[in-house]
Amino acid sequence: MIRTLVTASALALTVASSAAVAETDLSKMTDAEREAFRAEVRAYLLDNPEVIMEAVGVLEQKQAAAAADGDRTMVETNKDAIFADGYSWVGGNLDGDVTMVEFLDYRCGYCRKASAEVEELVNGDGNIRFIVKEFPILGEESVISSRFALSVRKVGGDDAYKAAHDALITYKGSYEEPALRRLAEGLGIDADAVIAGMNDPEINTILQSNRDLANRLQISGTPTFVMDDTMLRGYVPLDQMQAIVKDIRG
Repeated sequence: MIRTLVTASALALTVASSAAVAETDLSKMTDAEREAFRAEVRAYLLDNPEVIMEAVGVLEQKQAAAAADGDRTMVETNKDAIFADGYSWVGGNLDGDVTMVEFLDYRCGYCRKASAEVEELVNGDGNIRFIVKEFPILGEESVISSRFALSVRKVGGDDAYKAAHDALITYKGSYEEPALRRLAEGLGIDADAVIAGMNDPEINTILQSNRDLANRLQISGTPTFVMDDTMLRGYVPLDQMQAIVKDIRG
């Protein structure tokens, strides 16, 4: 915050002095004249402190716009890997006019918070294609969760994966093998096959590919959503997601 205010103060200094600069060559000022000029600007800012906060707002808007432009460029550069990698689970309306991608970690509190709202968005809209990117970043248990989900998909298919996904996003039990066996059995899936397949080289490749993609997109947290050319970093309430979908269709 201090750095922001310092930067903003410099910006405010520029704004406050722009008219004077237009008429004055500062490089030709004497030391005394320069000191007097600085004192006048300082006095102006002390008399009008709201200028500093106004400058902070301008600075933050410029930074946000620059970040959004950077995100759009990264999405465009990596669009095939994001929207059509050929291995990620795809749900919702497979022919939907809007595609939403979520990078998630099953043990992430905000992913869990967002889950019901994502479900409501996809099901309530009816025309959204939804892609899940397994991105376990919160430790070994997160990695185990993703391996379990991906192995369930190899054994039981897409419907089984969705059931495992829904179970894991609320799961609070152990991640030891006996508990995972019970979880698989509860889903009606061959537990032996699921456990045996969790370290399949194909699953290693998927997780590494997702990590590599996240690095290229500068994603370091979950959940992160990509919708059209917009990247949403962190939890986004349902009404805001609905508004973004509306804007995309706009």
